[in-house]
Amino acid sequence: MSTPRPDAREVASRAIYEGRIVRLYEKDVTLPNGHTARLEIVHHPGAAAVVPLHDDGTVTLVHQYRHAAGGWLHEIPAGLLEAGEAPLDCAARELTEETGLTASDVRPLMTYRTTPGFSDEVVHLFIATGLTEGQTDHGHDEVIEVARMPLAEAVARVRKGEIVDGKTVIALLALEAGMGKQEEAGP
Repeated sequence: MSTPRPDAREVASRAIYEGRIVRLYEKDVTLPNGHTARLEIVHHPGAAAVVPLHDDGTVTLVHQYRHAAGGWLHEIPAGLLEAGEAPLDCAARELTEETGLTASDVRPLMTYRTTPGFSDEVVHLFIATGLTEGQTDHGHDEVIEVARMPLAEAVARVRKGEIVDGKTVIALLALEAGMGKQEEAGP
């Protein structure tokens, strides 16, 4: 049995910036090795994202303008978790708002940390199936076009460096690898 590793101990914390989405803190922390470090930590509310997988093996992506990234990106639908909102509910909401699709089944794919060196952001990834079309509800700050393509084409575009959004790359490669498939019912 291994000895439990000690955790860090926060000595001091100071808010540097509080915005609509993120808060930046400067924290003095005693690390598990006993050394003290001053860290800059971005607090993020977390997000959920969803791969809309159609019965014919195609996926729906959004082609979205992202100013911080310098232009247009292909992404899976995603959004910030609202206060108290369950990640699955957020994924279903964003699916409908961004693509107009609703799903009869939304199931977890995986959860990951985006940039643990300086942020506490966690993104919950889901797969949506049993899709039906409806109306989008884009926010005033969203510039989105909906794009549908075969999963194999989307994965090929990841490998060519044409799809570079992190959550989308992770979700498409995980889906291609067979993660998130429903388990077969046993005897």
